[in-house]
Amino acid sequence: MVDKIVERVMKTSEKPEFIRNIAIAAHIDHGKTTFSDNLLAGAGMMSKELAGKQCVLDFHEDEKERGITIDTAAVSMVHIVEGKDYLINLLDTPGHIDFSGDVTRAMRAVDGVIVLCDAVESVMPQTETVLRQALKENVKPILFINKVDRLIKELQLKPEQMQERFVKIINHVNILINEIADNEFKNKWNVNVMDGSVCFGSAFHNWAMSVNYMKKKGISFKDIIDAYEKGDHKPLADKAPLHEVVLDAVIHHLPNPVQAQAYRIKKIWHGDLESEDGKSLLSCNSKGPLFFVITKIVVDPQAGELSCGRIFSGTITKGMNVYLNREKKNLRIQQVFIYNGAKREIVERALSGNIVGVAGVKAMPGETITIEPTESFEKITHIFEPVVTKAIEATKASDLPKLIEVLRRVSKEDPTIQIEINEETGEHLMHGMGELHLEVIENRIKTEKGVEVKTSPPIVVYREAITKESSEVEGKSPNKHNKFYFKVEPLSKEFMEAMRKKELPEMRIKKKDKALWEKLQELGMDGKTARKVRDIYKGNMLIDMSRGIVHIGEVIEMIMDMFEDVMSAGPLAREPCINVKVMLMDVKLHEDAIHRGPAQAYPAIREGIRGAMMLANPVIYEPLQTLQFEAPVEYMGEISKLIANKRGQLLDMQQEGEHITVKGKLPVGEMFGMTSDLRSATCGRGNHFLVDQSFEKLPNELQEKIIKQIRQRKGLKIEE
Repeated sequence: MVDKIVERVMKTSEKPEFIRNIAIAAHIDHGKTTFSDNLLAGAGMMSKELAGKQCVLDFHEDEKERGITIDTAAVSMVHIVEGKDYLINLLDTPGHIDFSGDVTRAMRAVDGVIVLCDAVESVMPQTETVLRQALKENVKPILFINKVDRLIKELQLKPEQMQERFVKIINHVNILINEIADNEFKNKWNVNVMDGSVCFGSAFHNWAMSVNYMKKKGISFKDIIDAYEKGDHKPLADKAPLHEVVLDAVIHHLPNPVQAQAYRIKKIWHGDLESEDGKSLLSCNSKGPLFFVITKIVVDPQAGELSCGRIFSGTITKGMNVYLNREKKNLRIQQVFIYNGAKREIVERALSGNIVGVAGVKAMPGETITIEPTESFEKITHIFEPVVTKAIEATKASDLPKLIEVLRRVSKEDPTIQIEINEETGEHLMHGMGELHLEVIENRIKTEKGVEVKTSPPIVVYREAITKESSEVEGKSPNKHNKFYFKVEPLSKEFMEAMRKKELPEMRIKKKDKALWEKLQELGMDGKTARKVRDIYKGNMLIDMSRGIVHIGEVIEMIMDMFEDVMSAGPLAREPCINVKVMLMDVKLHEDAIHRGPAQAYPAIREGIRGAMMLANPVIYEPLQTLQFEAPVEYMGEISKLIANKRGQLLDMQQEGEHITVKGKLPVGEMFGMTSDLRSATCGRGNHFLVDQSFEKLPNELQEKIIKQIRQRKGLKIEE
């Protein structure tokens, strides 16, 4: 049986028009993994009785315990429509906000997404975040409304009331699509009941419906309600099996790799679309140059590091010599795998349009693998940045080398965790998205990697910013022969927003990039200045305003290096900077090349930029998170008290029946232990979800105190 499936997967994988690369994405606990298990059962990969209870895709111990999906598991399966085999590569993604990094990376590899929505809870903050991530990568959505059985059994709604519910959810999703999607897809990608791009059902009871399927099989909504009233929902799973309904919709509504790459490439690859590489990528040509993008790395105790990713062009074969564009090194591919359920099957080669695994490539997620050095794919950016840090150390000194190895591995498996190893102080820092995120990683280090560790209480990561324009500042090299002149000023609101929404790519600009210039002009920069932008880095910008400098080509890379260095560790407390526009006004260089090398240029540039920032009235910004709280009405006062006590502001409060939904903006620094505080305030009946994250100026009375604290913690000199 398994051999047959592998053969069918292999055969279909060579015909890109019969491939669909899809992800399932939803809010936490809306039933994603149960839904995926159903699809697997339908494709004959696990027994039907177990579907819904097994959670096959949750194969880390801690996922089964917590009952939430943390990593993205890849699965390939074959589905037959009208007598033809289709290969469906499915990525199951986590819904919990702390793990949204995995979602962002999965979106790079897929062309379509099934947005799962709970019929009772309807569209939740996380559903919105997931949809935003999909549309940012030009991934087409279809909608599945799950847990319909709860509407019938628990809420006992009549068919008309159920329809109202569905219409409300569908309209909400379409409003989001029209708000977020690129202009060319705004109305084109709306989901619609009539054409079958909306399905509804119950993943737990293994059935689903869509209008097309109801017509085809002659089933009505009344049949469903009757089945539940009789208390026997088993026949539904035979009449309208979930996998058949959903996978039919996937094949009819979601694009194959050839169709998708025609419009996705220009959004995620900034090379020349007219070149051979560009044309091959746009047409998903398996005979063209190789482009393989890694989206996930799994460390297997037996097989070592396995990189899972998407082939956008060319063919990848075992034993091939390849080039890593970000790491800038050559390596050999030792094995190529396709996924069959959660199992890996070794194959000789794989063609473009497929999601495959390779062994023997030691790289980071987001790496572009090619044969020759070329333009790599746009960096995979995450919607939220890490804002919580913990210091971590091994309990036994003898475990230290092992810990360093484990931390490097962790940062590969989950790039949203940033690991900072400070060689001087011997401190290891883990930066993550929230308390739960760091707790899970800490647990994994202890249980799976077998290293006993101690961690510090969580610390908040602040940002440094400036409030006014500085005068021109000179940075001198140690030999006094090279001088760099810098000015800094805060970036305008429009640019800050565009960077936050990731409309401006984060990269060094080395060639003519018309699309970028147009975007900058649209945001209010004049045409001449737009052409002088050299680097956009973590919400900051470097502009070269100098004129007629002969050797600027030699030092511009060094200027970008140091600009990025200062932006990663600002002058006040060595925290990352945000919203700073650095302008290089003039440069005076020694005519002899040996006297203007890195040893001379680096200190001068760093001193120049830091000096300019100190004159621009620098301040500390703190991270704030907008949270949505849900609880019964009687706890309204408790929740507003909780927000006020944590220095937060109440944004919105809405009541629906016996429930209230409260939105509040809270400083991350005050949020530790939030979950337990909320539980005790609402007797365990309240929930909270992250909606958004931003940085705002820390109140003046706290500025000095916080700067002192950070400097003390980092062992920097404390200025009186």
